[in-house]
Amino acid sequence: MAEQKEKLFSEFEPVSTEAWVAKITADLKGAPFEKKLVWKTGEGFNANPFYRLEDLEGLKTTTSLPGEFPYVRGVKKDNEWLVRQDIEVSCCKAANEKALDILNKGVSSLGFVIKGDDVNAENIATLLNGICPECVELNFSTCLCKAAKLIAILGEYFASKGVDAAKCKGSINYDPFKKPLIKGHKNENWVENAKAVLDAAKALPAYKVLAVNAYQLNNAGAYIYQELGFALAWGNELIAKLTEAGYTVDEVAKRIKFNFGISSNYFMEIAKFRAARWLWAEIVAAYKPACQCACKMAAHAQTSRWNMTVYDAHVNLLRSQTETMSAAIAGVDSITVLPFDETFETPDEFSERIARNQQLLLKEESHFDKVVDPSAGSYTVEMFTNSIADVAWKLFLETEEKGGFGAMANAGEIQAAVNASNVARHKGVAPRRESLLGTNQFPNFTEVAAAKIKKEEGSCCCDGAAQNHCENEGVAKLDFARGASEFEKLRLATEKAEKAPKVFMLTIGNLAMRLARSQFSCNFFACAGYKTIDNLGFDTVEAGVEAAVEAGADIVVLCSSDDEYAEYAPAAFKALNGRALFVVAGAPACMEDLKAQGIDQFINVKSNVLETLQAFSTKLGIK
Repeated sequence: MAEQKEKLFSEFEPVSTEAWVAKITADLKGAPFEKKLVWKTGEGFNANPFYRLEDLEGLKTTTSLPGEFPYVRGVKKDNEWLVRQDIEVSCCKAANEKALDILNKGVSSLGFVIKGDDVNAENIATLLNGICPECVELNFSTCLCKAAKLIAILGEYFASKGVDAAKCKGSINYDPFKKPLIKGHKNENWVENAKAVLDAAKALPAYKVLAVNAYQLNNAGAYIYQELGFALAWGNELIAKLTEAGYTVDEVAKRIKFNFGISSNYFMEIAKFRAARWLWAEIVAAYKPACQCACKMAAHAQTSRWNMTVYDAHVNLLRSQTETMSAAIAGVDSITVLPFDETFETPDEFSERIARNQQLLLKEESHFDKVVDPSAGSYTVEMFTNSIADVAWKLFLETEEKGGFGAMANAGEIQAAVNASNVARHKGVAPRRESLLGTNQFPNFTEVAAAKIKKEEGSCCCDGAAQNHCENEGVAKLDFARGASEFEKLRLATEKAEKAPKVFMLTIGNLAMRLARSQFSCNFFACAGYKTIDNLGFDTVEAGVEAAVEAGADIVVLCSSDDEYAEYAPAAFKALNGRALFVVAGAPACMEDLKAQGIDQFINVKSNVLETLQAFSTKLGIK
């Protein structure tokens, strides 16, 4: 049998890359290979349609092993990750009850978001009552000015309970760059506060107390290479400034936790986390730590807010599941899955349960935790890992040359770069180059959302008079406008209008073309919440026009074939006689002739959907 297998494979001659390209080029029938099949990513490099073993020659990532420097394949030799759920603490007793409940439902990492004014020993004791700090990872977010106090309280609490602090794992989300990035206020004197946090943390030797919250960049629309490149510069800023202040690299690096976002770019995200561990290990190693373990990156991952939608919100489950899969395959330490309704209301018990189960399904039914770095050796993933590492490293070096992350953040340059990417991505969403299902593509025609939007924008945790200490010299801040925000604004305006515009499909002529174009047009106008009226077809344009007028149509869309538009479009336009807006579905060769006759509205696959719909809403008096 073995001989037969060997003979079987020997019968096939090796096929060169050149032969593959030649065959593909022939199948493209003259269309350029580079234009048709090479993916021009937003990350600053082109992705080929296929890769081969020869492409991996000389790559460092292919020789790495799990748990070994530079940790491309993971900082440990298993793929176990913690299932994290965060709790907004408004009542410590209620938060404690919720925490105890979800610990019995698969959660292995708790996050508590607590107001600065609520940080005291009594509240922390109530919050942690019945929770074993040695068994559960505990993560805390609070006002920056209360971080050191919170750490001290936790140390005293653990000591009072007789637990071994060295076995207690968790984090304090102390992020000195939150002010410039999120609030738009400079924070140039953060080192002294960070020193106080590090000194207090001596009582919690296993806690990560310095945060690199790169997920904020992700939520603001940053490209993957930006999130990674700036995150590396962010972490390096912490090490550089605090080692200058007298701490060893080991004391600082072991206290840093990277909190990344996860976009829906599946393979790119897998590559991002692999590249992140690799590059961070190289950065820390350059400081010559006493222990190589200081080079290990602690990485938490959180699903993205940027691509979440209000309309057709259950599609958010598909997005976050894909994101969670990529992070799990990439070998992160813990994952938070945001509930699908997080964008428009405070998540309820049902949506939080679903979010938890998204991870538990990957663990218990799909066994994602049983294999370490399963993507290793994939030609595509290995190439993406190296390509992302290259462009992220370049951005890291550029940031360092400009004075480092802190200087650029306080000058608003980090924010400006990310916001520019947000604008560029919105420009991609508008014409559907970047699809958001349920929003700019394939919307739920009958859905209304205004009534379900209950969530208000959050505020600084330093409420009341104490908020003044967050004030400083203003700089640019990150723009967290989600990809769907402009479409949602447009559709909500339609909902608030006295009546939704009616769009009538005047279908005539070639059966296949009129059906295809009526479906396209219905999908197009439904993105603005307009009521669409489809039809099987009319014998004459006059009959179609009269039916449209009788239905009270505000817009009439002619749906036929390109060859027939020369006849049908002028006739329909004349019959309509200004009683409704007239649109032709497609981009026929006779377009210029039709424009000369006064027909100036066309929709097709090259249309900027958002701008076109905004123009129609303006004409219809919808604001």
